[in-house]
Order: sequence, then C-alpha cells, then structure tokens
Amino acid sequence: MTAPVAAAAEYPVRFTVDAPDRPLNRLTTAFRILVAIPILIVIATISGGSTTWTVDGDVQTVAAAGGFLFAAPLLLILFRQKYPRWWFDWNVALWRFSNRVAAYLLLLRDEYPATDDEQAVHLEVDYPDVPHDLNRWLPLVKWLLAIPHLIVLVFLSIAAFVVVIVAWFAILFTGTYPRGMHDFVVGVMRWHNRVMGYAFVLVTDRYPPFSLDPQ
Repeated sequence: MTAPVAAAAEYPVRFTVDAPDRPLNRLTTAFRILVAIPILIVIATISGGSTTWTVDGDVQTVAAAGGFLFAAPLLLILFRQKYPRWWFDWNVALWRFSNRVAAYLLLLRDEYPATDDEQAVHLEVDYPDVPHDLNRWLPLVKWLLAIPHLIVLVFLSIAAFVVVIVAWFAILFTGTYPRGMHDFVVGVMRWHNRVMGYAFVLVTDRYPPFSLDPQ
C-alpha cells in the first residue's frame, strides 16, 4: 500500500481579506476616494520619493523617507547570503499597511485602514532561510522572470477596476459587495502580492503560480 502524496507546501506569501459580515457603510463607500485622502497622505510620506514646487522663484523640496527596501537586500543576498530580519520586518509591515489601504480603496472593507493593526486584511510572509531558500544570483533576474506575470496582471487589474465600479453601485443600492466580485478582487491582490514577494521583496525563489486561488 502506497503512502498518500504529501500536499504541496503553501506558497511563502499568503493573502486573504475577510468578507464583510454586515452591510457596508454606503456613505463612506460613496465618497471613498475623498475619505481616503488622509491615509493616502500618510502612506505617501513613508513610501519614498519627493515633492518639489516653486515659491517666489525659490525651489522648495520635501523628501519622504522610507519605501520598500529592494537594492539593499539584493546586495546582501548576493554578496553575504543574508536578509537582515529588521529589513524583512520593515518591508512586511509597510507591505501589510499598503494592502490595508488598497483593500479600503477597492471597497473590500469599510474599516478605516490602521497603521499597525492587522484588521481584516491578512498578509503572511515566511522569513527566508537565505543560504538554503534563496539562490544568491537569482535576485538579479527575478524582475525579468516575472514579466509574464506582470503582463497578466495588467489585464487582471483592468478587469478588477471594472468589477470595483460595478461593486460600488451594488454597495450603494444593497449595502453588500457581491461575493464573487469580492473573491475576484482579493484573488487579483493575492496574485500581485505573490509576484511582489518573488520579484521585488525577494522573500522566496518559488515562482508564483498563475492563479487567483490560495495555494
């Protein structure tokens, strides 16, 4: 008698959003873009970049610190086969916060995004054992290997945008986000997060599945 085949290990990046268990707030849904402005300003200030403007001929610049760490982990993986835990924790914390804001903008939940609490948006990322789990040379070409996924995600993102518009009307009239639409938008976010973890946050060498479903 043969032993059962072991189930495939879970992908190192896992993402879910709890479906609402109550009617969604129609008022905040109607004006979601406006209501989200404060939290969008917050996330912009910690996501890197700078803003420049001119006042009476003088150039004024405000720089925003932070952002996802990509080049530094790439170099340490390449030369030292290390991914410092605090760099990993920073990336995951910012990544989770970004997903909470995205889920709010996509109308999946109506709780205002917290800067630290997990709420109903769950992103789990396994910390890699770099010498055993990551090829030191692969980070140099992961962005290239991810191009097929990025092409698919362009079309999936367009479809998700259309679905969110339809869901916006559904929430305004019924107070509910149709479950099939909810699952599709969450699936697109899940796909995006897997590609992000593989090609840009560099937490895994496992190639992302071409799937909207949990693995």
